[in-house]
Amino acid sequence: MKDGKFLMGKRKNAHGEGTWALPGGHLEFSESWAECAAREVLEETGMHVEKETFIAVTNDFFKSEDKHYITIYMRTDWKDGVPEILEPEKCDSWEWFTLDNLPSPLFLPFINIDKKILRSKL
Repeated sequence: MKDGKFLMGKRKNAHGEGTWALPGGHLEFSESWAECAAREVLEETGMHVEKETFIAVTNDFFKSEDKHYITIYMRTDWKDGVPEILEPEKCDSWEWFTLDNLPSPLFLPFINIDKKILRSKL
């Protein structure tokens, strides 16, 4: 979070192509959720975050792609840096949004999260 906004990127070359999603990725072996959140934000955007805290979990079925993911949502606070596209093969752009001004279309896990829970944790 930065100034009441969160960062979303437009996905490409992966499931959910063309949809907007938060920075994220796969949990590494023996990595904590907080470590994963900070690492993924840094790898994808070049930004440093802090105060990683759990928000929620979603159970996401990508039927057309025959994929099933459990998505762990972590809140982080911006520490420093400016969002850069560090994985251009995976993301077209980064932009800041609020819950009242979401882009479209949204990535399935973000559609599945209960916005009341999300709003209460932001």
